[in-house]
Amino acid sequence: MHLQGEERNVIDTLVPRLPGHAQETLQRFLRAHVSEAGAKGVVVGVSGGIDSALALRLCKDALGPSRVWAISIPDGSQSPELRDEIAAYTRDLGVEMRVVPLAPLEGPFLGDLVPPEDRLARGNLKARLRMVVWYQEARRRGALVVGTGNKSELLLGYFTKYGDGGVDLLPIGDLYKTGVRELSATLGLPRAVLERPPSAGLWEGQTDEEELGMPYERLDRILFGLERLLEPPEIASLLKIELSEVQRIADRVAFHRHKRRPPPIPKLSLRTLGLDWRD
Repeated sequence: MHLQGEERNVIDTLVPRLPGHAQETLQRFLRAHVSEAGAKGVVVGVSGGIDSALALRLCKDALGPSRVWAISIPDGSQSPELRDEIAAYTRDLGVEMRVVPLAPLEGPFLGDLVPPEDRLARGNLKARLRMVVWYQEARRRGALVVGTGNKSELLLGYFTKYGDGGVDLLPIGDLYKTGVRELSATLGLPRAVLERPPSAGLWEGQTDEEELGMPYERLDRILFGLERLLEPPEIASLLKIELSEVQRIADRVAFHRHKRRPPPIPKLSLRTLGLDWRD
């Protein structure tokens, strides 16, 4: 790879930069897609985490608070203090919030279908039940569902298929987690949101970085190197880390392709959806 100037510096440091136009571009994106769909606004699931807080703020700034509806779907592991914090944040933004407790929805599924001791299955169930609530609320409001997944999570497959991955729009889907943090700080999101350890909230005590095996600062630099089409040995050399760490992340990105693609359809006709019939 023969690079010069600024691009060579970017490769040498492998630090993804937040574009200066990010905030404006994301707001334009939201306005354009809501308008194209003829929707009255958007529904956003809020959890107290930085991703949903940023997504909600961007939607409010782009569309105005009266066209944004927040949904909180707490489970038993969410503390009263966090519930109060979420309510205060939405109130400060002037956004209406609806609270739908998860336990009554989850209960009928627990047993033979989803054994309570199967932590991963139960976590996926929670994510998919939340998706159902989002879409019911969106239908009631004539709105689109805005997802809160970021680029790091999408690349790593760190989301539930047809759960938190089941949405209409992903406004922060091209921001690495470190970019989410940077933009959130720029917009002045609450300190508690900025400092809270990232968690999908699928079970008590769960954190993203513990499950993924390294902090997002390192993960994002590896992912950024893969985005720039560098081979794992070069990324490992630039970052001065073990090749096995880089290879593990590269393998994970490749393995989870199926989560980022629509269901494959075999070709039988002139134009096939997802292949050569493109909307």
